[in-house]
Amino acid sequence: MTTIEERPAPTAAPLDTEALRRHLDGRFADLKERFRRQAPQDLFGPLDHLSTREHRDLTRERLRTLARWGGHELGYSSRWGGGDSPGGQVAQFEMLGFGDASLMIKSGVQWGLFGGAVQALGTERHHAELLGPLLRLELVGCFAMTETGHGSDVSSVGTTATYDPGTQEFVVNTPDASCRKDYIGGAAEDADIAVVFAQLVTAGEPRGVHAFVVPLRRDGNDVPGVTREDDGRKMGLNGLDNGRLSFDHVRIPRTALLNRYADVAEDGTYSSPIASANSRFFTMLGALVKGRVSVSGGALSQTKVGLEIALRYGARRTQFKRPGGDDEVVLLDYLAHQRRLLVPLATTYALSFAQDELMGEMDELLGVQLSGSEPDPARQRAFEGHAAAMKVASTWHATRTLQTCREACGGNGYLADSRLPQLKADTDVFTTFEGDNTVLLQLVAKGLLTSYAQQFSDLDTLGMARLATRDFVTTYAGRSPARSLVADVVEAGRVPDDLHDRAWQLRMLTDRERHITESLAKRMRRARSKPEADRFTAIDDLQDHLLLAGRAHTDRIVAEAFAAAIARCEDPAVATLLGDVCDLHVLALLEAEKGWYLEHRRMTTLRAKAITTAVNTLCRKLRPRTEELLAGFGTPRAWLASSLVD
Repeated sequence: MTTIEERPAPTAAPLDTEALRRHLDGRFADLKERFRRQAPQDLFGPLDHLSTREHRDLTRERLRTLARWGGHELGYSSRWGGGDSPGGQVAQFEMLGFGDASLMIKSGVQWGLFGGAVQALGTERHHAELLGPLLRLELVGCFAMTETGHGSDVSSVGTTATYDPGTQEFVVNTPDASCRKDYIGGAAEDADIAVVFAQLVTAGEPRGVHAFVVPLRRDGNDVPGVTREDDGRKMGLNGLDNGRLSFDHVRIPRTALLNRYADVAEDGTYSSPIASANSRFFTMLGALVKGRVSVSGGALSQTKVGLEIALRYGARRTQFKRPGGDDEVVLLDYLAHQRRLLVPLATTYALSFAQDELMGEMDELLGVQLSGSEPDPARQRAFEGHAAAMKVASTWHATRTLQTCREACGGNGYLADSRLPQLKADTDVFTTFEGDNTVLLQLVAKGLLTSYAQQFSDLDTLGMARLATRDFVTTYAGRSPARSLVADVVEAGRVPDDLHDRAWQLRMLTDRERHITESLAKRMRRARSKPEADRFTAIDDLQDHLLLAGRAHTDRIVAEAFAAAIARCEDPAVATLLGDVCDLHVLALLEAEKGWYLEHRRMTTLRAKAITTAVNTLCRKLRPRTEELLAGFGTPRAWLASSLVD
């Protein structure tokens, strides 16, 4: 008898792969297509044979080529030669991710971090002096935030900028080696100037972390008091000259303070339109969130390259003979190989649609800033949480997927000219910079707790009663040591026979997020009610729960973005294919998290087994559509630069 898994898939409707590509490219499809067709080809090419010196020289030359070609200026105000399109700038950054990651990151340091800080944190005097030269690459800068002893804890950086009213200068100083600026892209060789984050001190009073423009080099020579060091060869990204900066009482003018959110008068008087020091600090950091959006997109581009290499190799590489036959089986015809690569392919599609939504939000919010206004604070905070969640999801997905791609190609994937080792090495640090992923995920969860608390403050008496009733049902269904008849009936009533029911899939993810957040909120309230001496340990004990809440939230918003993308797709054949891809992504996720669902009585063992069967069936169904799905990435074959691809 033929099983469901063995039945041949029905003939698929003809697919317009150009329509698929444009839909996946999203809001900035025209820009991405222009880049594919017109970008200078010398931005791409093999790199594994280069020494550090050769790679840095090549990256520097490629950056000059990119500056001449354009696109990097899109995120800046048209007053200074920009295009008033922050999303367009990030879209080009994503496209650079199909090539040399060192070039992508070096361009991001120059025009994203350094230039972005000048634009977002500075005022007219900084814009007029600096934006034109930095866009033309006449002024090369770097972004000096991270310190040897202070990474994620930016509020505790040790570099100081003390105001001297007698000379109307700030004195920038590095107190000890733990306070040197470290891992700063461009600091080792190329940067002439830096945006330095330091503790502002005026009239003897510390005012918290602020950003300053500090010259590093004049007339080809380092400024007295500035010390540079080279971080040396790294695991990857060796075309980027990361370095360390130390300052020995370096004097800069009062006007070097990037003063959009705070200023110091000639006599040393401090002023700010934001009364709260804490709010001022987070407003300043929020203005720089574009970096996280960029890293998320760049990670996905590198992931797409790795997947295409591995899938194309798996579609032609054979291994072991069929029983009773002489021909060997193509790797991608094995279910295990399909699971290894088609599930991450589906997740890459899901994250790409979620990234497009994120870029749309960013384009609107930063567009408000370009106009000289401030975005709505609540919307800005929500966007920052969304950006953090996506950066975590995309970069961890890149790390896992590229390792899988390397293994799926066996020993050939270990060869340098396969390009997979370079992709692995270059993207590994993405999980660390622009915010360590573990720390960012906790921030996402804390944002959920804030929203949860806000819901309570907005509820009337009837709303509180309804919430309490819902909470009782949730607790009863989730903690009862034995399944009750009532709980079974509730599940039977809300679970459809068809696992492909989108509403049910999203409800499963939403229910998980809600339950985890509610239980976390209760534990957090108990922890904060403890005596101060015990509070740190009590809250520290919640770290695993915080991370789980962050993951559950991210899983839900990514799946919803995919569902929304299918709903707005105008091509029926593309929408049908994307529906299957979305099913594979969500059901594989439910399969991976079935331990939680079983533990909390949200899924029966029979349902868990059915989900595994459905994932297998979807892998078989999508195997013949692999070529079409890869065409959706729109990667020119020459950009793959791999010996494993014909």
